[in-house]
Amino acid sequence: MSVRKEQLSENVVVICGDNREILPTLGRFDACVTDPPYGIGESAKKNNTRGTLAKPNDYGTDAWDAEPADPVVLDWIRSNTLWQIIFGGNYFALPATSCWLVWDKVNGDNDFADCELAWTNLPKAVRRIHWMWNGMLRKGKEPRFHLTQKPLGVMSWCLDQLPAGVETVVDPYCGSGTTGVACVGKGLGFTGVEREVHHFDTSCRRIAEELRRPRLFAEPAARPVQEALL
Repeated sequence: MSVRKEQLSENVVVICGDNREILPTLGRFDACVTDPPYGIGESAKKNNTRGTLAKPNDYGTDAWDAEPADPVVLDWIRSNTLWQIIFGGNYFALPATSCWLVWDKVNGDNDFADCELAWTNLPKAVRRIHWMWNGMLRKGKEPRFHLTQKPLGVMSWCLDQLPAGVETVVDPYCGSGTTGVACVGKGLGFTGVEREVHHFDTSCRRIAEELRRPRLFAEPAARPVQEALL
């Protein structure tokens, strides 16, 4: 497939294409923070009869979640980044870890998962964040552009878990660009790769909007309340 590249700032770029072809052309990064497809069929209208989320037609009907992330891509991530945060890690063949990041979705009584898990190689204990993301009462009330989009507050919290000294972050499954928006908000370099053209366009637009947002003074990093799981 053809490749498109948007250099949004000196250290922020989003690339549209097959990550299996693009990643080997990139260098190393300090960290990878990503939410790859789990291979559980959340795309292509599966959610028409589930829960209270908006209909899938609002987000497109691509078959991007028909198969899980390619092990080749996961191997590249682990070989070319120092620190890794990979949502859906419980679906993949990844090593044992002391630190899972747990997003408690405060879903209430429905058939969606109560939590989502991110595998990490971070040298710390399990961490948890509460962040409602379902229905009209969802925290932050930010717009949703992608069926499996993560809240900006959750991705910002994930970045806060990374060790000091991280300057560059890669997301091989960029989606609607939430990780990129969070990175820009924290002054981090970001490289995102996204296969679907319409999600690539959304990602570029959202990250560009964040880059244009005035910053008249240094903003303290948002610190959502977290809990350690014993």
